Amino acid sequence: MTNTENVVLRNAKYHELDEKANIIYKFVTTYNDYIKTAHDYGTGEIINMVEVHTLTVIEENPGITVTDVALHWNRTKGAVSQIVAKLEKRGLIFRKKEDGNAKNVHLYVTDKGEFLSKAHKAYDIKELTWADKMLRQGFTTEEIVIFYKIMDRYTELLDLPRPE
Repeated sequence: MTNTENVVLRNAKYHELDEKANIIYKFVTTYNDYIKTAHDYGTGEIINMVEVHTLTVIEENPGITVTDVALHWNRTKGAVSQIVAKLEKRGLIFRKKEDGNAKNVHLYVTDKGEFLSKAHKAYDIKELTWADKMLRQGFTTEEIVIFYKIMDRYTELLDLPRPE
């Protein structure tokens, strides 16, 4: 194979792979914008998806620590601490030192936080049911199941070391 033919094949392969990568990139950037947009989940409280999902993890796991929330969402403790501080400032959660150790800080929702978390769950049921219905207009159940398996595996791949 000549050098010119090699370049042509390499360019064709790049464009084939780039087309696929652009689908993922467009999804990720669009979804990232969506999760950062503040919503009213039916309580009058305006909050973004990252914050409300963090609130719900705390509501469903009373006494959870910042470290455990960070592990749950694959985020740094610093990033989670910032979200937790916002939730606390809004009166949605509180911190409680336990076991006589100042480092053992556990998180709990307030009544207001519990109300918002439950409203968020109802909102998500409605939204996710709608999204599932829309997907089923163009895909079979088997294709949708495979899509979620692929997304899960792709997420795992992002944490793997890259080949040299």
